[in-house]
Amino acid sequence: MSSIRDTAEQFFDACETGTGWDECKRYCHAGATFSSQTGALDGVNTVQGYTDWMKGLYTPLPDASYEVRSFAVDDARQNVAAYGVFRGTHTGEGGPVPPTGKKVEADYVYVMDFDGDRIRHLTKIWNDGISLTQLGWV
Repeated sequence: MSSIRDTAEQFFDACETGTGWDECKRYCHAGATFSSQTGALDGVNTVQGYTDWMKGLYTPLPDASYEVRSFAVDDARQNVAAYGVFRGTHTGEGGPVPPTGKKVEADYVYVMDFDGDRIRHLTKIWNDGISLTQLGWV
Protein backbone atom coordinates (compact mmCIF):
# COMPACT_ATOMS: atom_id res chain seq x y z
CA MET A 1 0.00 0.00 0.00
CA SER A 2 1.41 3.40 -0.92
CA SER A 3 1.60 6.34 1.44
CA ILE A 4 -0.73 9.32 1.08
CA ARG A 5 2.27 11.27 -0.22
CA ASP A 6 2.81 8.77 -3.04
CA THR A 7 -0.89 8.76 -3.88
CA ALA A 8 -1.04 12.57 -3.81
CA GLU A 9 2.00 12.89 -6.09
CA GLN A 10 0.58 10.40 -8.58
CA PHE A 11 -2.84 12.08 -8.54
CA PHE A 12 -1.30 15.54 -8.90
CA ASP A 13 0.68 14.49 -11.96
CA ALA A 14 -2.28 12.71 -13.55
CA CYS A 15 -4.55 15.70 -12.99
CA GLU A 16 -2.03 18.33 -14.07
CA THR A 17 -1.16 16.52 -17.29
CA GLY A 18 -4.82 16.44 -18.34
CA THR A 19 -5.49 12.70 -18.13
CA GLY A 20 -9.01 13.29 -16.77
CA TRP A 21 -11.12 11.20 -14.46
CA ASP A 22 -10.42 7.90 -16.23
CA GLU A 23 -6.88 8.01 -14.86
CA CYS A 24 -7.41 10.11 -11.71
CA LYS A 25 -10.20 7.99 -10.22
CA ARG A 26 -7.73 5.30 -9.11
CA TYR A 27 -6.47 7.74 -6.44
CA CYS A 28 -9.88 8.90 -5.17
CA HIS A 29 -12.92 7.64 -3.34
CA ALA A 30 -16.04 7.38 -5.48
CA GLY A 31 -17.89 10.65 -5.07
CA ALA A 32 -14.81 12.57 -3.87
CA THR A 33 -15.77 16.22 -3.45
CA PHE A 34 -14.11 19.37 -4.78
CA SER A 35 -14.17 23.03 -3.81
CA SER A 36 -12.56 26.23 -5.02
CA GLN A 37 -13.47 29.85 -4.39
CA THR A 38 -13.18 30.78 -8.06
CA GLY A 39 -15.62 31.91 -10.72
CA ALA A 40 -13.98 29.71 -13.38
CA LEU A 41 -14.82 26.59 -11.35
CA ASP A 42 -18.24 27.69 -10.11
CA GLY A 43 -20.53 24.67 -10.04
CA VAL A 44 -17.69 22.12 -10.10
CA ASN A 45 -18.14 20.18 -6.87
CA THR A 46 -16.63 16.75 -7.51
CA VAL A 47 -13.06 15.66 -8.18
CA GLN A 48 -14.41 13.90 -11.26
CA GLY A 49 -15.80 17.18 -12.58
CA TYR A 50 -12.55 19.01 -11.81
CA THR A 51 -10.23 16.45 -13.40
CA ASP A 52 -12.34 16.42 -16.54
CA TRP A 53 -12.30 20.27 -16.53
CA MET A 54 -8.49 20.11 -16.37
CA LYS A 55 -8.46 17.62 -19.26
CA GLY A 56 -10.56 20.06 -21.30
CA LEU A 57 -8.12 22.90 -20.56
CA TYR A 58 -5.52 21.14 -22.72
CA THR A 59 -7.57 21.88 -25.86
CA PRO A 60 -7.10 25.67 -25.81
CA LEU A 61 -3.72 25.35 -24.02
CA PRO A 62 -2.07 22.38 -25.79
CA ASP A 63 1.40 23.26 -24.46
CA ALA A 64 0.25 23.37 -20.84
CA SER A 65 2.67 22.21 -18.17
CA TYR A 66 3.22 22.46 -14.46
CA GLU A 67 6.09 22.80 -12.02
CA VAL A 68 5.89 21.57 -8.43
CA ARG A 69 7.31 24.13 -6.01
CA SER A 70 6.40 22.44 -2.71
CA PHE A 71 4.79 19.23 -1.46
CA ALA A 72 3.90 18.82 2.23
CA VAL A 73 2.23 16.00 4.18
CA ASP A 74 0.22 16.72 7.33
CA ASP A 75 -0.10 13.28 8.94
CA ALA A 76 -2.15 14.57 11.88
CA ARG A 77 -4.85 15.94 9.56
CA GLN A 78 -4.39 13.30 6.85
CA ASN A 79 -3.90 15.78 4.04
CA VAL A 80 -1.28 16.76 1.51
CA ALA A 81 -0.71 20.29 0.22
CA ALA A 82 0.92 20.79 -3.17
CA TYR A 83 2.02 24.18 -4.46
CA GLY A 84 2.60 24.44 -8.17
CA VAL A 85 2.88 26.80 -11.10
CA PHE A 86 0.75 26.11 -14.17
CA ARG A 87 1.85 27.46 -17.55
CA GLY A 88 0.29 27.42 -20.99
CA THR A 89 -0.36 29.41 -24.16
CA HIS A 90 -3.78 29.85 -25.74
CA THR A 91 -3.00 28.58 -29.24
CA GLY A 92 -5.70 25.93 -29.59
CA GLU A 93 -9.40 26.25 -30.32
CA GLY A 94 -11.67 26.43 -27.31
CA GLY A 95 -11.99 28.78 -24.44
CA PRO A 96 -14.31 31.77 -24.41
CA VAL A 97 -12.57 33.56 -27.33
CA PRO A 98 -10.55 32.55 -30.41
CA PRO A 99 -6.86 31.76 -29.71
CA THR A 100 -5.13 34.82 -28.26
CA GLY A 101 -1.54 33.57 -28.31
CA LYS A 102 -1.26 34.86 -24.75
CA LYS A 103 0.44 32.96 -21.94
CA VAL A 104 -0.64 32.14 -18.41
CA GLU A 105 1.66 31.52 -15.46
CA ALA A 106 -0.46 30.77 -12.41
CA ASP A 107 0.44 29.90 -8.83
CA TYR A 108 -1.98 27.49 -7.17
CA VAL A 109 -2.28 25.08 -4.26
CA TYR A 110 -4.10 21.78 -3.93
CA VAL A 111 -5.06 20.51 -0.50
CA MET A 112 -5.92 16.82 -0.81
CA ASP A 113 -7.82 15.38 2.17
CA PHE A 114 -7.54 11.64 2.63
CA ASP A 115 -9.73 8.93 4.07
CA GLY A 116 -7.44 5.93 4.33
CA ASP A 117 -5.26 5.72 1.23
CA ARG A 118 -7.54 7.65 -1.15
CA ILE A 119 -8.50 11.28 -1.67
CA ARG A 120 -11.94 12.14 -0.29
CA HIS A 121 -11.84 15.91 -0.96
CA LEU A 122 -9.74 18.33 -3.03
CA THR A 123 -9.57 22.06 -2.48
CA LYS A 124 -7.92 24.25 -5.14
CA ILE A 125 -6.62 27.65 -4.06
CA TRP A 126 -6.11 29.81 -7.15
CA ASN A 127 -6.63 33.39 -8.33
CA ASP A 128 -8.53 32.64 -11.52
CA GLY A 129 -9.05 36.34 -12.31
CA ILE A 130 -5.34 36.92 -12.86
CA SER A 131 -5.04 33.77 -14.98
CA LEU A 132 -8.01 34.64 -17.18
CA THR A 133 -6.69 38.18 -17.64
CA GLN A 134 -3.25 36.86 -18.64
CA LEU A 135 -4.90 34.70 -21.29
CA GLY A 136 -7.04 37.58 -22.59
CA TRP A 137 -10.23 35.75 -21.64
CA VAL A 138 -11.83 38.64 -19.71
